[in-house]
Amino acid sequence: MDLLFFIKGVILGFSIAAPLGPIGVLCIRRTLAHGMLNGFLSGLGTATADAVYGCIAAFSLTLVSGFLLDNKFYLHLFGGLFLLYLGFNTFRSVPAEKSVETDVAGLLGAYSSSFILTLANPMTLLSFTAVFAGLGLGVVGRDYLSAGMIVFGVFVGSMLWWILLSASVNILRAKFNTANLKWINQLSGLIIISVGGMSLLSIAFG
Repeated sequence: MDLLFFIKGVILGFSIAAPLGPIGVLCIRRTLAHGMLNGFLSGLGTATADAVYGCIAAFSLTLVSGFLLDNKFYLHLFGGLFLLYLGFNTFRSVPAEKSVETDVAGLLGAYSSSFILTLANPMTLLSFTAVFAGLGLGVVGRDYLSAGMIVFGVFVGSMLWWILLSASVNILRAKFNTANLKWINQLSGLIIISVGGMSLLSIAFG
């Protein structure tokens, strides 16, 4: 039975990670510019944040979830501004001449930036809560082992997606030159800026 919860968690984590959002754009851009490890860690930060929100939903941590939802205005504001900053820096960044995969600071930055961005979106928590309820998983908080298996499955499923995406993009990496990477940086920056702008607009009209 616990294995079934794990499998459901894997499917859920993969499904939530797969739609191409700002982190997906970052993962693609960073993989092309700096290598698979940098791109994968960008996704791993999101997988970690997904596991945190999955844990809150699965274990019914109402105090934490209530705090996050009560402060979603500030989280959206922070997330939107951070996306604008990240998008602007991405747009104007100069493509690296060689990989910086071994740059520890760069790798930590790739992980932490995506982790913070995902945590800054409390709608992720609502998504997990709604899906858990729809799958009949709303009572697993009474069974810590089952809840733990779901959360672990969510993390594994999300991580599998980011491995798949970064590995696929890395295969094409050799075909991109500096001019191509500059164009990708600019396009990625514009996409991230637009998502940040939409996040800020959602505060005014949400």
